[in-house]
Amino acid sequence: MLSNIQPITKLPNLAIFDLDETLIAADSASLWVSFIVEKGLADERLIAQERALMKDYAKGSMDMQAYMAATLAPIAGKAINDLAPLIAEFVETRIEPAIYPDAIERIAWHKKRGDRVIIISATGEHLVKPIAEHLGVDDSLAIKLESINGIYTGSTTGVLSYREGKVTRLEDWLQTQQTSFSSLYCYTDSINDLPLLQAVEHPFAVNPDPTLALHAQMQEWTMMDWRHQNDIQR
Repeated sequence: MLSNIQPITKLPNLAIFDLDETLIAADSASLWVSFIVEKGLADERLIAQERALMKDYAKGSMDMQAYMAATLAPIAGKAINDLAPLIAEFVETRIEPAIYPDAIERIAWHKKRGDRVIIISATGEHLVKPIAEHLGVDDSLAIKLESINGIYTGSTTGVLSYREGKVTRLEDWLQTQQTSFSSLYCYTDSINDLPLLQAVEHPFAVNPDPTLALHAQMQEWTMMDWRHQNDIQR
């Protein structure tokens, strides 16, 4: 009779990670701007412009469309295939030194449990996807870049994965998956990701900014500090 009993299949969890200041001790888009200025692909004035826009991000009031327009302008008209080697160099020389060891351990912890891992970032997909692959994360959602015949136009397309947009993009992605998930975990440093944190069963404030830290304390969310293991010079 026991042979007729079907084994219970446990659904996997989904672990969602923000990228910048969560998995790495930097903002990948800011590092990219400095990198392409160094390589001669952008004017040095872009650095000051980008920093000014990032001040609004910290306040939770960034105009993401304006930010993306400014930072994507240097690659408008560039072929995706031509930029790929440059992006690979960027990941190796700028991102790799900034990775938090605790972040790698946490990703490995989820994978060992059989969980699915995904990065959801408000940075362009041209950077997020190769960074996710470098971190051993197979899935990523990021701001989509418009391209025509393999050439970047300098514009974005679709819902921006920023603030509430991250929740929208996640919901759309979940509908395309062949499996359901037992529960959702989310790790982020930014108050901009509050909508996403509120949408999951297990929210974690990692290296939280002051506003998120206060909110996490009030909600009795778990807080984690991965910065102590990384002495990167910014």
